[in-house]
Amino acid sequence: MKTYRLASIPGDGIGVDVTVEARKVLDRAAALFGFALEWTEFDWSCERYARHGSMMPDDGVEQLSAFDGILLGAVGFPGVPDHVSLWGLLIPLRRAFQQYVNLRPVRLLPGTTSVLAGRKAEELELVVVRENSEGEYSAIGGRHNAGRPDEFVLQESVFTRVGVSRIIRYAFELARTRSSRVCSATKSNGLIHSMPFWDEIFAEVALEYPDVHSEQMHVDALAARMVQAPDRLDVVVASNLFGDILSDLAAAITGGLGMAPSGNINPSGEFPSMFEAVHGSAPDIAGQGIANPVAQILAAAMLVEHLGETVAAQAIRTAVDRVLDEGRVRTPDLGGTDTTERLGTAVAETLG
Repeated sequence: MKTYRLASIPGDGIGVDVTVEARKVLDRAAALFGFALEWTEFDWSCERYARHGSMMPDDGVEQLSAFDGILLGAVGFPGVPDHVSLWGLLIPLRRAFQQYVNLRPVRLLPGTTSVLAGRKAEELELVVVRENSEGEYSAIGGRHNAGRPDEFVLQESVFTRVGVSRIIRYAFELARTRSSRVCSATKSNGLIHSMPFWDEIFAEVALEYPDVHSEQMHVDALAARMVQAPDRLDVVVASNLFGDILSDLAAAITGGLGMAPSGNINPSGEFPSMFEAVHGSAPDIAGQGIANPVAQILAAAMLVEHLGETVAAQAIRTAVDRVLDEGRVRTPDLGGTDTTERLGTAVAETLG
């Protein structure tokens, strides 16, 4: 029996609540589909920051490097600035493990409705491939003349040929397994250095994939299309900032952030990949047992699929679909009165 070593970082707020349910579903899937999971939990969080002054220990990356995968809960809590929690845990892990692909698939799940009137499930399924290691999310820059009338800040973006070409190529390869359509998000009419560079590399890579239909759109127009004609999109590839924004919009039109998973992926397998829900830590409802665990459960399905357990991953997704379609068990955000635990248990039991 294959055994996978998995790290669990529940994080903050409802991250703790939904991670319990995701692990429950994964453990059930492992028992049914002939593999084993060996879990190690880490308390790295804003609570740890309050106690020790850091989100994770100095050797945190080294501790995680031996694992086959990482399940991450939401991170963030009042009292700790967002840039501190983000740059203290999530971004260092993404970069140390070369998780340069942020994969965010979205679809309208059974039994749920879109905020877009009249749209059907087959019209609302796409994936955002977001560059995850450079771009606009750079630490290069600084604040100058603090407190003076001439105070200013510099925030630099970093786009490398290696970084841009590999994320675009990943998107084209993914498109070959789907509808063979890729749309690139750009803003080369306003950003005169980074986005023309991005566009040039997109055009170069597109020549290697004559079987894949490719187009590029300015990010504002692309956001409009996502709302007005989402059925015309399938694989969207974007820089770090644009991908971050567009993927949240995509989730919003397909049932909300509580339903959307994501993966921080190291395609080579040299380092562990990390999977998480798109939603935040929602401290206002943390510990109340009412958070929707679907996004974290679907992130867990992405994790085992990445490990090669594709049958188990599909079974988890099917179980989620059945539970939502039946409508007997629903958390408050879905119009029901059931608990986080009850919805997680329903998915686990539906697996078999």
